[in-house]
Amino acid sequence: MTTDTGEPTLTIDELAARAGVTVRTVRFYGTKGLLPPPVIGPRRVGHYGREHLARLQLIEEMQRQGMTLAAIERHLRQLPADLGPHDLAIHRAVVASWAPDTVETVSRAELERRAGRRLTEEDVDRLAAMNVVTKDGESFRVDCGLLRLAVQLLDVPLAQETILAARTVLTDHARAAAHELSDLLREAVAERATRDVKSLSAHMHPLVVQALLTTFQRSLKEELRQWLDGAAAPETPPGGAAAPGAQSRGTPSG
Repeated sequence: MTTDTGEPTLTIDELAARAGVTVRTVRFYGTKGLLPPPVIGPRRVGHYGREHLARLQLIEEMQRQGMTLAAIERHLRQLPADLGPHDLAIHRAVVASWAPDTVETVSRAELERRAGRRLTEEDVDRLAAMNVVTKDGESFRVDCGLLRLAVQLLDVPLAQETILAARTVLTDHARAAAHELSDLLREAVAERATRDVKSLSAHMHPLVVQALLTTFQRSLKEELRQWLDGAAAPETPPGGAAAPGAQSRGTPSG
């Protein structure tokens, strides 16, 4: 089933599987008002869209960070009501950035459960190429902080080489920005006591992370807008003359 705009929808079973949770969990969040109600289709079947999935993934991320249901509810109430899937994903990225670096050894079944989907051998190989999964005999060593993002990248219609190149660009620029910001803050607090420096660092850390994410998101939107606008603009031959056929057929030429 699709919406009026052509967006595919999910049943509650499909939504739960995509998010890596149980149907009971989805229903529980719905009764608590954390998830908006589904669209009721034929035969009274509820259908969920991309916003439901993005909101569910955000809730699960906050749960993993140890937030209580009451705290999650307060956080969601503060978000604009019209946030789309992309903006919800940005909020989830901010929350996920506080997750400790954890690498766990899991079975194939547990890997698929955490991924929220069945993984083919090709999928596992692509996750391994992204340094998210490492085969360890019959088990797998998994970077839990990056697994969800990497699984989503499996569905991006780009060559593996492009994804890996993009990862290198992001990593290199992020490290450079972190180094320059660290130098800047180090100079600003050079005369302060160690305790004051640690306190300032703890206070600045979330602000810097959110500023980087917001700035990058807006810059990327602007780059994509310019790219798409340029691709949609009609080509103009050298000299500024109109392209063949652009002149009105009913207008004399001279």
